[in-house]
Amino acid sequence: MRYELYYWPGIQGRGEFIRLALEEGGADYLDVARGPQKNGGGVSALMRYLEDSDLAHPPFAPPFLKAGKQVIAQTANVLLFLGPRLGLAPANEAGRLWVHQLQLTIADLVDEVHDGHHPISSALYYHEQKLEARRRTADLIKQRLPKYLGYFEGILLRNQRSGQYLAGRSLTYADLSAFQIVEGLRYAFPRAMAKLEKRYPRLVALRDRVAARPRIAAYLASDRRIPFNENGIFRHYPELDA
Repeated sequence: MRYELYYWPGIQGRGEFIRLALEEGGADYLDVARGPQKNGGGVSALMRYLEDSDLAHPPFAPPFLKAGKQVIAQTANVLLFLGPRLGLAPANEAGRLWVHQLQLTIADLVDEVHDGHHPISSALYYHEQKLEARRRTADLIKQRLPKYLGYFEGILLRNQRSGQYLAGRSLTYADLSAFQIVEGLRYAFPRAMAKLEKRYPRLVALRDRVAARPRIAAYLASDRRIPFNENGIFRHYPELDA
């Protein structure tokens, strides 16, 4: 099957968690909005789904995935669908639900990172809520990041006898997403992360194992990997990097 991923073409954002799974799984996929409009791509192709009043199960927002006749939205939901099909989820239901639970926790963290630089409203520019962002991000770095990163570090510690990944011996999409979290936080808060990372050696080692996987390494070195920038979720504003 050829999958079609619909997400904004200029940012990694939430779509990157799905891209990483598609790349590691060796999937045949098309990043639709990054393609030329003359070939049926571009943002206009994405907007057709968002504005289609005849679509039985319309997505609220990107990212969403088209798989045959199915249109599946929400990052964690898309990964729940893709995981078993790409060999990135456990075979048993309990294992799949556990990985999904991990992904939902990562989604919570992603929301908190976003709200660090946009604590009042996504409709306002960063400079219109800069003071509030400094207060929110200070709490994020001091309180919330240690809580989340410590949680994943603790899971890896429990698994150290049974495997090197969040769900045990085998890589899952949750590990790919944990990699993306570390990468994003390093970009957004290089000074803070240089200190924080020392507390979470297993999580950093997981990041390194994922980065070294052949398909991921090839993806990271390619132009398919969009660079981090100040339009996505992970943004580097030096004044927020306490």
